[in-house]
Amino acid sequence: MDVSDLLYGAYERKLVAQLPPERLPRHVAVMLDGNRRWARENGAATADGHRAGADNIVPFLSWSEEVGIEIVTLWLLSTDNLKRDPDELAPLLRIIADVVGEIAGMRRWRVNPVGALDLLPKGIRAELQAAAERTADIEGMVVNVAVGYGGRQEIADAVRAMLQEAAAAGRTLEDVIETLDVETIAAHLYTRGQPDPDLVIRTSGEQRIGGFLLWQSTHSEFYFCEAYWPDFRRVDFLRALRAFAERERRFGS
Repeated sequence: MDVSDLLYGAYERKLVAQLPPERLPRHVAVMLDGNRRWARENGAATADGHRAGADNIVPFLSWSEEVGIEIVTLWLLSTDNLKRDPDELAPLLRIIADVVGEIAGMRRWRVNPVGALDLLPKGIRAELQAAAERTADIEGMVVNVAVGYGGRQEIADAVRAMLQEAAAAGRTLEDVIETLDVETIAAHLYTRGQPDPDLVIRTSGEQRIGGFLLWQSTHSEFYFCEAYWPDFRRVDFLRALRAFAERERRFGS
């Protein structure tokens, strides 16, 4: 172990000591951004950047578990990403399916795929659903894997599901309009039944949400990190948690 490792270890321990458990988030959502730029700047193929990013997922989940996070949402693929060149999309989907399968195989966390899964290739969709079924009995941390996810798509799907449910129950459109409220739509989101994210982290220096959890992030705190996702370290995560703990949450007031 070199001097820099010792210094980082000491710094991490100091950060952990500064984290008040009662002020830590229950639900952390992450935009895993920067894989392609990481690959470009390291002279690697795009797929290698995605693999490097995938390799950082299990460590991140371990860091989250260590501090008591209850739910982690990982944005792995957007609906816009599904329009990419098939030569890039196919390897990316394979990498995503493999890492989700790896997480499920560990049987430490409960996998919950969220997104417009019907837009995915049938085989990939089946693998994600199998990972969810394999971990359905796990009582530990929930890992939402957002694949084929878009915030606008989610809201549209929620409204569609709500209307289909109402129609199946024989309700009239006038009745639906009369009783429509925020809670009714929220009950049909991909993340229904879960608390909204307290903290949203985006890597790579970009400072926009890009359609991630549009409905759920209304009162979330945001943390933007310069590091590309493959380079995101435990110390970066601890800094994000420290920043969250130091903020006075106003919930829109």
